[in-house]
Amino acid sequence: MARTEPRPTPPSRSPVTPDGDAASMHAVIQSEYGGPEVLEYTDVERPTPADDEALVLIVAASVGAGDWHLMRGTPFLVRLVYGGYRRPKFPTPGVDIAGRVESVGRNVTAFQPGDEVIADLSEHGFGGFAEYVCVPATALVSKPATVPFEAAAAVPTSAVAALQALRDAGRLQAGEHVLINGASGGVGTFAVQIAKHLGAEVTGVCSTAKMELVRSIGADHVIDYTETDVTTAGVEYDLILDTAGSHSMSAYRRALTPTGRYVMVGGPTGRFLRALILGPVLSMPSNRKFGGFNLTADREDLAFVTELLESGDLTPIIDRRYELREVPEAIRYVEDGRAKGKVVITSEETI
Repeated sequence: MARTEPRPTPPSRSPVTPDGDAASMHAVIQSEYGGPEVLEYTDVERPTPADDEALVLIVAASVGAGDWHLMRGTPFLVRLVYGGYRRPKFPTPGVDIAGRVESVGRNVTAFQPGDEVIADLSEHGFGGFAEYVCVPATALVSKPATVPFEAAAAVPTSAVAALQALRDAGRLQAGEHVLINGASGGVGTFAVQIAKHLGAEVTGVCSTAKMELVRSIGADHVIDYTETDVTTAGVEYDLILDTAGSHSMSAYRRALTPTGRYVMVGGPTGRFLRALILGPVLSMPSNRKFGGFNLTADREDLAFVTELLESGDLTPIIDRRYELREVPEAIRYVEDGRAKGKVVITSEETI
C-alpha cells in the first residue's frame, strides 16, 4: 500500500501556562533508539490538520509488539522500512487509536467534529501516544457508539493482522483445523475468534495459567505448551498460525497435513526472518507451504473487524490499562511477554 506523506507530532517543546496552553498537548516523545527510558512524557505543540486531515482527540490507544520494536529500532529492517537510520524519524510513537474528531480540514466531508473514530497510524507518521493527532480522513473508520473506546483502540493492527494472516496468507477455509500458537497474546486472542467466525476448528496453544482464557474466547481445544509439544503430538493441522515462534519450521512440518500451511506472525526476530527468507525454499519439496507474514494497513479490513466488534463476534481481551504518562511501563510489560490479550493507554484528560 502506498504510504502517504507523514505528519508526525512536532518534536519542539512549547511553553505551557499553569492553566494549560490551548495550543499545547501532552505526548510521549522519542529522540533516540533504546529501552523504555528513551521515552519522554512532555508538552509539545498541538498539530493543525491539513486540508485532507482530521484532528483527532485520542481517548484510547493500544500497545503492540511493533511499538517496542520501533522503540529499540530492532530488527534493523524496522529502521529501513520506517526511516530513521540513526534515530527515529517520527518523534511520537503509537499506532492504534480511538477517539473523537476535534476539527477537520476544508476538504474533509466524510467526518465532522464530534464523530467517534478508529485509525491505524502506521502509514501516517505514527503519533498515537499523545492527546491529539492529525490523520488523513481516508484512514479513519467510524467507531460504533456501542463499542467502548478502549475496545476499539485494541483492534487496528492486532485484529487486522489476525484477519490477514488467517484469510490471506493462510487461506483458511471453513471446516479446516487451525492451530494458533500463542493464542493468549494480542494477535492470538483475535486469531482464535476470527478463525471461529470463519468456520474453522481451532486449537489454541498457551501456558497453563492462560488456558481458561483461551477456552473462554471460543477455542475448541487448548494445549498447554509446558506439557505437550505440538510438533510431536501426532495431530496434523490444515493451518498453523504461529505468533510465538517457539519451534522451527522444520519441526512444524510434522504437524501439518500434506497440503497444510504454516504462517509465522511473530516471535524471535531470527526465526521470523528465516520464515520470510527460507519459507519458500522449505515449501518446494512438497505441497506444504511455509512463510512469514507482514501486516498491510487496510481501511476495509479495519472496517470489517470493527463490524465484528459491533456484532459481538469479536471481543478484545484487555489485560492492563495505563495512563499516557505510563507508556514506558506499558511497553516494558508488553516486551516482557507477560500480556494476556491487549494493553491499552488512556488519556487522563479525556476518559
